[in-house]
This record gives sequence, C-alpha cells and structure tokens, in this order.
Amino acid sequence: MQVNYKRYGLYLLRWQASTPILAGVGILLASMGQWIAAIVANLIGGLIFFWVDQFIFTSQSLAAQWEVKENITCVDCGRVSRGYRLVRSGDYDRTHDHEPEFRCEECSQKKTEELKGRGIKIH
Repeated sequence: MQVNYKRYGLYLLRWQASTPILAGVGILLASMGQWIAAIVANLIGGLIFFWVDQFIFTSQSLAAQWEVKENITCVDCGRVSRGYRLVRSGDYDRTHDHEPEFRCEECSQKKTEELKGRGIKIH
C-alpha cells in the first residue's frame, strides 16, 4: 500500500482537532456519568468528523490529476490512441502548460516510472 502523506498529515491534524471538542463535551456532560458522556461525545464527534474524514480520503484535489483525451498522437512513439498526461501531483504542476504532451497508455506508464525515479510522488 502506498501512503499518501498529504492525506495522512491532514488526518492526523483532524484527529488532534477532535480532542478539544470531545474533551469539552465530556466535561460538560460529566454529571451524567463517564460512560454516557463518552458515548455522547463520540456521537457528536462522529457527526462532525465523518464529513471531514470523507473529504480527506476521497477528495480529488488531494490526488494526482490526469487529463485523458481520445485520438491523440503519442509524443513518444507516434501511435494514435487514447492519450494521458499528468497535470498535477505534489510539486509537479503542468496546469498551465501551453503545449501539453499526451502519451499512449504504454508510454504514459514509462513516463510515470521516470517521474517517480526523479522523486516526483504520484498518488
């Protein structure tokens, strides 16, 4: 399994953000007993942080972004096929590339490995 450190970092920050909320609810409801306070605090935390976790683990803005086009001429091998290009991932950003380079699937996989070899993280 490849770890997406950006998502993992956000998840750890989210985990820490839940501490004061859950502790505050626990303190406010302590008179109801520790078990009831813990149950209510966890329910409230679940209502809030389910949505945050869903964003962290499913957001496409945190993932590598690819562009796919039909009937391109591969910049590497010249084959006409479906084309792929990595637009953005981590520090790699070709969002405003005026001459984007599309590759067939085979050449795109080779280019992806080349980028990984240069230290560019593709998640």
